[in-house]
Amino acid sequence: MVDDVIAEPAAQPTPRAQPATELRRLGRWWALAAAVASGLVLLVAFPPFDLWWAAPVGIALLAVATHRRGFWAGVGLGLLAGLTLLIPLLSWAGGYVGSVWLFLPAGEAVYFALLGGVSALASPVVDRWRWSWPLVTGVLWVLQEALRDRTPFGGFPWGRVAFSQGDSPLLMLAALGGAPLVTFGVAVVGGLLALAAASAYATSVYEARRVRTAALPLGIALLIVVAPVAWPAPSTGEGRPVTVAIVQGNVPRLGFDFNAQRRAVLDNHVRATIDLAADVAAGRAARPDLVVWPENSSDIDPILNVDATARINEAARAIGVPILVGGLLEGPGDRVRNVGIVWEPGAGPTQTYVKRHPVPFAEYMPIRSFARMITDKVDLVRSDFVAGPTPGVLTVGPATVGDVICFEVAYDDVVRDTVLGGAQVLVVQTNNATFNEAEALQQLSMVRLRAVEHGRPALMASTVGVSGFVDKSGNVYDATQFNAEAVIVRRVELSSARTIATNLGVLPELALVVAALGVLVTSVVGRMRRRVEC
Repeated sequence: MVDDVIAEPAAQPTPRAQPATELRRLGRWWALAAAVASGLVLLVAFPPFDLWWAAPVGIALLAVATHRRGFWAGVGLGLLAGLTLLIPLLSWAGGYVGSVWLFLPAGEAVYFALLGGVSALASPVVDRWRWSWPLVTGVLWVLQEALRDRTPFGGFPWGRVAFSQGDSPLLMLAALGGAPLVTFGVAVVGGLLALAAASAYATSVYEARRVRTAALPLGIALLIVVAPVAWPAPSTGEGRPVTVAIVQGNVPRLGFDFNAQRRAVLDNHVRATIDLAADVAAGRAARPDLVVWPENSSDIDPILNVDATARINEAARAIGVPILVGGLLEGPGDRVRNVGIVWEPGAGPTQTYVKRHPVPFAEYMPIRSFARMITDKVDLVRSDFVAGPTPGVLTVGPATVGDVICFEVAYDDVVRDTVLGGAQVLVVQTNNATFNEAEALQQLSMVRLRAVEHGRPALMASTVGVSGFVDKSGNVYDATQFNAEAVIVRRVELSSARTIATNLGVLPELALVVAALGVLVTSVVGRMRRRVEC
């Protein structure tokens, strides 16, 4: 008799447990919602909202939305986040030119689309080395901003994450590596928040483990944010204290037609300076060592126009100290120059800085004939502005001033060059009459970062506001109201010391960009190998 043999069923392979930090890919609609939320949350990090802590949350939302998606899906999600952020953030650009301004946020959003695509592409790296996610997020955001800050036509850095951190402890990173390092720090925190979300909603069945693994990146994120608070405060200036007056003369009415009242704008600044002189003589105001007028305070050429020369001379004689005048000079040819002019009492104009980075499509038309096919608004720029050849290092009374004009404050190299040239105080001359208060506040946040980055007191002088003083820690003093006449006087401590960021210049950004390229190469090679194996 043959014994019955009961065969045992073949052993089934044990399913490989997914790591506790592996995030399930969001559903399509959830990913779309996260991308929109990313843009909106990032928006409120910037002035006038100033909720700086929202920036890492917005970054985390985009990281989660794009994780484990295809490249083109990531591109779409990044584009959606970019448009959601940039259209309201840059809405000040469209107040007087009609719908054509939408080309600006649409063009800038392309860089966010690229960010979304490469973030999706890097998903295998993150899945393999889960703790790389914060660093990958940080370097990819720096790469995006490095491209956007330089291309096309010299770039447009508005909306850099670093410029949302005026009230954040992370602003102190600017003294070590400038705006790129601040963006990196904020994005690393965002990546840690994404990692915490991955841990909290992972596929692991062990609830306690999920909680522990989610808590760790949150704790590290908190440590990164609060650590700069323990850093020693910047030392006081080693140079002599000087008293600076900012004259905000205001304009008859906001908009592009403020140029039609050029004489009225000049007269406003002359009258306000003469009134300041009267207050000084009466003991109601401190005597300044120098006076700063804003950009376009004399849109009448103060060199060629005898009447404008006489009016500025009158103001300089009354106050008795040099005035840094923002003006326009005609030439060469049919072009013009946007300038800062040192105007000495009794001597007139002595030194001139010509703006080095004119704004494309606002101060010059790089493709005028093509742009005219889109809108006739291009002809509002009747004469192209000429770029100056040298940094704005000017001697104004007892101070060596680093003069940057309007949007130049957004460009790292333009500001740094003035400090390397010996600037002891940073001066931003600007004209916000064609924009609104939100734009002025966003620009002031850039001044705050520059003061910390280079360890210099700084100030912003605007025709209509917001004007104000900034110390080396990024604190704002005596900020003026928007669309109002004002004169503010304050003593500042000059500084000649250089920060680590000033000395290193572009090197921190370059290192982070190289790291980002390394992540992309690793991602692409890994994907190609998997395809070959399949």
